[in-house]
Amino acid sequence: MSKENERAETYVLAKTGTGVVKIADDVVSVIAALAAQEVEGVAAMVGGIGKRIIGYVGHKSADTGVRVDVDKGRVNAYIAINIKYGYSIPEVSKMVQEKVKAGIETMTGFTVESVNIRVEKIQIESTPSS
Repeated sequence: MSKENERAETYVLAKTGTGVVKIADDVVSVIAALAAQEVEGVAAMVGGIGKRIIGYVGHKSADTGVRVDVDKGRVNAYIAINIKYGYSIPEVSKMVQEKVKAGIETMTGFTVESVNIRVEKIQIESTPSS
C-alpha cells in the first residue's frame, strides 16, 4: 500500500456477500469539484488558504478548492470559487450547492448536510485589444 493510500480516509459504502466497498475522501472531494465546475458562472475553483491548511494534513485534492468532512455517511462540503463578472453571486452559489449535493448523494449514497460556498473573487473576462 502506498503512503498516499495510508493517509487517505476511507469510508464504507456497502458490505456485500463478496466483500466491502470503500470510498476515499479524496473521491468525494473530486465529485464535489467536478459538480461545482459544471455550473454556469463559475470561473474557477480556488485553493487559497484552505489549500495550504489541507496540504499540511496530506490531502492531495487541496488544489481543487474543496474540502469535505465525512462522518458516519454524512457530508459537509466547503467550496471556494471564483465567479465570472456579470453573474448573480446568490444564484450561482445556490446552483453550486444544489449540483454538489446531488452529485455526492447520487454517486456515493451519503447524505449531504451542508454545502458551504466561499466566493474568493469576481473574474473579469479579458478582451483582446484592438
